[in-house]
Amino acid sequence: MIDWFDWIYEPAALYCLIGLGWAYALCIGPLRSRFEGQPLFPKKEALYFYLGLSILFIAVGSPFARIGALYLFSVHVAMQLLIVFPAASLLLLGLPSWMLDTFLRLPIVRIFARILSHPWLMGALFVLMVSLWYVPRAFLWGVRNSINHCCEYSVIIAAGMLMAWPLLSPSKLYPSFRYGTRMVYLFGLEVAMTAVFSYLLMAEHAIYPNYVLAPRLIPGFDVLSDQAFGGILLSAISSLFFVGALGSAFYQWSKSSK
Repeated sequence: MIDWFDWIYEPAALYCLIGLGWAYALCIGPLRSRFEGQPLFPKKEALYFYLGLSILFIAVGSPFARIGALYLFSVHVAMQLLIVFPAASLLLLGLPSWMLDTFLRLPIVRIFARILSHPWLMGALFVLMVSLWYVPRAFLWGVRNSINHCCEYSVIIAAGMLMAWPLLSPSKLYPSFRYGTRMVYLFGLEVAMTAVFSYLLMAEHAIYPNYVLAPRLIPGFDVLSDQAFGGILLSAISSLFFVGALGSAFYQWSKSSK
């Protein structure tokens, strides 16, 4: 049923990852001299970026991606969490400030980049962009075919990078926020995401019909158990990240105020 040697579940997504890695290599390599200030080769940032791409590949191209799309909702949630938290954060950390700020100075981009100075708007967009894919119609649209699936991945990656911006931004034009703002921001995200957790955990019926008729890969693990476990994963991992980041911000804030 599952071919564990088939690591090209979404060819279109794989091509996008290869193109993204190639474009990044060009910018930090042969084209680096065209940026202002003759920047040095960003070894640490390159490591972060390609580590993020590797995690993305696991989330979108591995057999786990196939299992999540066709058989188990909880695995689908786990792959989304891989994208939202470690992958998106590593991709953001992998963008050197000289590359990122050059892009943010473009007139067309500058209009939209203003949201990067408004944490509440960024938080609201993150919650909206993630919650969208748990609405049954949007969810079914996302897993219908390869193109739709790539659109879903793109929105999830963008949401993760948007969420991480106030905490990890490498930009000098739009840097990360102060520790006090970060704490309130993270608390707000934890509260706002509770609605999504509750929606999955408290449902008494199968929300996503594509999993109802799917073969059960784990005996006794029915569709409602799978759905509830997906909600538990989403709640636990998201809370671990938000509370952990809040604790780190509090520690740094208390340390800097001494």
